[in-house]
Amino acid sequence: MINEQRSSMIHGVLLIALFACASFYIGDADFFKEISFSPMIIGIILGMIYANSLRNNLPETWVPGIQFCSKKILRLGIILYGFRLTFADISAVGMSGILIDAVVVTVTILGGVLIGRFLKMDSETALLTSIGSGICGAAAVLGAESTIQTKPYKTAVAVATVVIFGTISMFLYPIAYRSGILELSPKEMGIYAGATLHEVAHAVGAGGAMGPEVEPVAVIVKMIRVMMLVPVLLILGYWVALKAARNNSVDGRGSKVSVPWFAIGFLLMICVNSVLPLPESVIKGIEYFDTFLLTMAMAALGAETSFDKFKKAGAKPFVLALCLYIWLLGGGYLLSRFVAPIWL
Repeated sequence: MINEQRSSMIHGVLLIALFACASFYIGDADFFKEISFSPMIIGIILGMIYANSLRNNLPETWVPGIQFCSKKILRLGIILYGFRLTFADISAVGMSGILIDAVVVTVTILGGVLIGRFLKMDSETALLTSIGSGICGAAAVLGAESTIQTKPYKTAVAVATVVIFGTISMFLYPIAYRSGILELSPKEMGIYAGATLHEVAHAVGAGGAMGPEVEPVAVIVKMIRVMMLVPVLLILGYWVALKAARNNSVDGRGSKVSVPWFAIGFLLMICVNSVLPLPESVIKGIEYFDTFLLTMAMAALGAETSFDKFKKAGAKPFVLALCLYIWLLGGGYLLSRFVAPIWL
């Protein structure tokens, strides 16, 4: 019986792995490279297409394998994501990049939660959307989803908002910079792009389009934002524990603090990557494997998301994402224009 269950779960995992392979293959197309659509984004799209077409033909015994990918493999992917960062990245941009990143992340998340309440949104969807906009797009949404254990369709909605507005920015920023509208120096523009663009891929794409003086600053500032995922997840885990304790106290039951250990693992991988001089080929291999794992997780989340659930979420998540996008454009510009030069 146990062997049959294990075999069925493996079938579900292999199905999602197949989606991940297809995502990498599709992602190699020039069109998707030009718009910086990562395999992760393609993975969740393929998963959603499957969920709304052939999912009813899936044996129920395969579902545990899909859920394994959306939970366990997801956490492993977040841990290995730490190999993309080093503590040297922080010193490369100085205090200005750190300060602006901290302000952007804090205001975006807290402001998003407040706007979500004003819009009378589902609190979990508002939180995921705010974290995705504030930190590092889809990867941040996945990390938060794994901490609060919400429904997959809420994650898919949050990721959709990140994709839409992040892609718009990736094309908008180079046009505004090269036309002189923004009136920012190359380093200021790099800080602005890194502190406000949603995905790492967006920062790389926009930075490359703006020139060699802008790109490295944009990528480093963006990666510092990625590092801020650790304290955010720890605070989020503590908040979830307090919320559970309040609910359980009514029932007279105890509650234990749930620590998102994968966030600690993420930080440890940053430490390892900062201290151990691993060959570049090894780092690239880990990053490639990690992207594959995260793509599997995205595909699994997509496979549990029907379009009916998007209708259930309504337009409010996109209204929230638009409000946060306006803040990132305007607030990020003011910070980069007037605060960054103090430390540059």
